[in-house]
Amino acid sequence: MSNIGVWEPAEPGVKRCILNAAGELMMMEVHFEKGAEGYQHSHPHQQMSYCLSGSFIFTIDDVETTVSAGETIAIPPNARHGVVALEENSALLDAFTPIREDLLKR
Repeated sequence: MSNIGVWEPAEPGVKRCILNAAGELMMMEVHFEKGAEGYQHSHPHQQMSYCLSGSFIFTIDDVETTVSAGETIAIPPNARHGVVALEENSALLDAFTPIREDLLKR
């Protein structure tokens, strides 16, 4: 079973939707309320996040970086990372390779 195109809650104040997954690539849109947090975690997938709106503080292996609308950040495989939304209606477009099977088949 796949949940492509289905909005689902993630952490408090965070919802996500897998837009597509094909071959070794997956894209997901993630919306945040102000102050909402994508909890610290790691995974073996390479990730790039594009800020669609608002701004965020990303923490990647204990290094903080602020990302605003129109900016992109790369997250290496296995890096411990998390994010906090600094503004209301902040949104990210995340790309993963390979596909995050753990998110796709819930």
